[in-house]
Amino acid sequence: MDVKSLAFRQVRDLCEPLCCKPAEGAYMFILTHSRAEFIVNGSHREFPAETAIVYDSSCRWECFPADGALVCDWICFEAGGDGDYLEALDIPLAQPVCFADTELMSELVRNIASEFYSLGQRRGKMLDTLIKLLLVKLSDACVRRAETVQTADPHYSALAELRAKIYRNPQQRWNVDSMAAEVNMSRSYFQHIYRETFGVSCIADVINSKIEKAKEILSETACTVSQVAAMCGYDNEEHFMRQFKKATGVTPTGFRKNL
Repeated sequence: MDVKSLAFRQVRDLCEPLCCKPAEGAYMFILTHSRAEFIVNGSHREFPAETAIVYDSSCRWECFPADGALVCDWICFEAGGDGDYLEALDIPLAQPVCFADTELMSELVRNIASEFYSLGQRRGKMLDTLIKLLLVKLSDACVRRAETVQTADPHYSALAELRAKIYRNPQQRWNVDSMAAEVNMSRSYFQHIYRETFGVSCIADVINSKIEKAKEILSETACTVSQVAAMCGYDNEEHFMRQFKKATGVTPTGFRKNL
């Protein structure tokens, strides 16, 4: 696999859509960290945060922030002599794959970016290995997604809409009863089908939506930790700090210092 260009944790505002038509034989991998609107060959689709997509040269697409800024990682690469390897992974092109936790994928992109700009003697081999690992992880997620959608159908559309709403409104006081009511399900069945569909509990998704929003506010504003906690729907600042450190490994203040 030959990496041609990339960006790790790129931020674009409303006036700067991300758009590209990969060169013949090239592919574009995108991992969003914010809600985004994609226009693919003239068709509009909106995806929640933590969505991965791969496009090839047959697609003409643009990606806009659905609200605020567009935050994403992306890599443009060529399969070269590994075309059969890529085909065997059976990754559906132009199809979104949602993740409950993109930390591993982001770490892989971070490592690919570091290696891409290095002068190491084994740079080419390292890039090839890292790209293949990233694609294998994406392929595994596609397989799990296909299995869970089949299991969850006909509820998937309603659940996906609810999940997008959770990530759009992390400040809301979400609980199991209110989420189950949104999709007209009993509490127990909703918890079961949500985890089966997305591979994560509904409460874990609620917490993740709050943490992702907190990261965004800490990165882009000078708000105090107390203000960030309130903006993310926390009544207790200490509770927010505990959940943030558990999810990220650092305190909110430490996260901001490391930017």
